[in-house]
Amino acid sequence: MTDQARPYEALTSENAALILVDHQIGLMTGVRDYSTGELKHNVVALAKAAKALNLPIVATTTARDSLWGPTFPELVEALSGVGIIDRSSVNAFDDPAVARAIEATGRKKLIFAGISLEVCAAFPAMTAIGRGHDAYVAVDASGTFSETKREAGLLRMLQAGVILSDYATLMVEILGDNGRPEAGAVYAALDMPWAKLVGQIAQARGK
Repeated sequence: MTDQARPYEALTSENAALILVDHQIGLMTGVRDYSTGELKHNVVALAKAAKALNLPIVATTTARDSLWGPTFPELVEALSGVGIIDRSSVNAFDDPAVARAIEATGRKKLIFAGISLEVCAAFPAMTAIGRGHDAYVAVDASGTFSETKREAGLLRMLQAGVILSDYATLMVEILGDNGRPEAGAVYAALDMPWAKLVGQIAQARGK
């Protein structure tokens, strides 16, 4: 039986924040563990669901004007109203403006996604743990450039105590109750239209 350092404590709308790191056009072109279309879908869905759940969102780029280009347009649209902080540091948490924005959320549990997985998601997630937060990484809303990088990044994060999951599970965990008024918007954001259809069928049968 595996030893658990701490008992399970659920993610909620009150204790979680989302940190999106470097989903930039130049980096997207190098991703090899997901297709560009699938990765875009997953990141946008994550952002939309987080907004539906009223999570604080911090978004950042690195070397936007010199190396890696802007955030991909579909994500910019999904993040409407969220400023994107540009920085030069490799580790997003090393940038004072990003660190201030993260700390200003007041949230203990931080959900990260980034390109690349083993750097842009892993470094700030591991730093967050060192600063007393709980860190989660949405693996399928991140991406990297080879299978070796993916495997090494996942192992390193696990060794550091980062919790790994997929984007939809994290958002559904935060939803917590399908009776919440946000449920429809969350499932729509996650591109699960059958959830709405099943609900409509159940309502029709109840009439």
